[in-house]
Amino acid sequence: MNPPHWLDPIVHALDSIDGRDLTGVLPPEDADVRQSAVLILFGEGEDGPDLLLTERAHHMRSHPGQVSFPGGGLDPGEGPHEAALREAWEETGLEPSGVQVLGDLPELWLPPSNNAVTPVVGWWRDPSPVSVKSLEEVHAIYRVPIAELCDPAHRIRVRSPRNPDWIGPGFMIGPDKDIILWGFTGGIVARLFQFVGWIEDVPDAPLVDLPDYMLQGRTRDERP
Repeated sequence: MNPPHWLDPIVHALDSIDGRDLTGVLPPEDADVRQSAVLILFGEGEDGPDLLLTERAHHMRSHPGQVSFPGGGLDPGEGPHEAALREAWEETGLEPSGVQVLGDLPELWLPPSNNAVTPVVGWWRDPSPVSVKSLEEVHAIYRVPIAELCDPAHRIRVRSPRNPDWIGPGFMIGPDKDIILWGFTGGIVARLFQFVGWIEDVPDAPLVDLPDYMLQGRTRDERP
């Protein structure tokens, strides 16, 4: 089964997008970085086209409550595709065989953790049930409708708690629109969607502060 036509802009972007279209921070050449991968999984749910996201457990020492793509570090012998699908299975129970990998976005870098992250883009061809598989790592799972992410009413700006001069793009997600998507993941969503023409910049979006539970034990900034 081929991906639906609404995904054509994403598929075409895989051949033309550059790392600097997504971030101002790219892995330095010949750097000794940690290799990681995340899964940007597009599907079609009850509310139409959507994106799979996870919310980290609120008690974690690093980035509690952060909304993220499923993903993590590469195990020995793994490539980015295998790692992204394995991590998604471990976190959500996603059945990897139901995912058609469409390609990769350019490798991105998280300087504080020295992670070089490969965003793996997939089409959820055969959806499987997903749920929280590890309460130690995951607080909740969301299938966020693309229409809601593209709605200016759900767009926000977020000030970095580590650098008050930095303000980045964000989204309010969840059934009650009270969950903040921002930082590395929010930046990728915003810039990828802008690149393919699904959204435009909203410079006057409301400025929202992070809730206390997302600030507990923060050791690194999630600046994209």
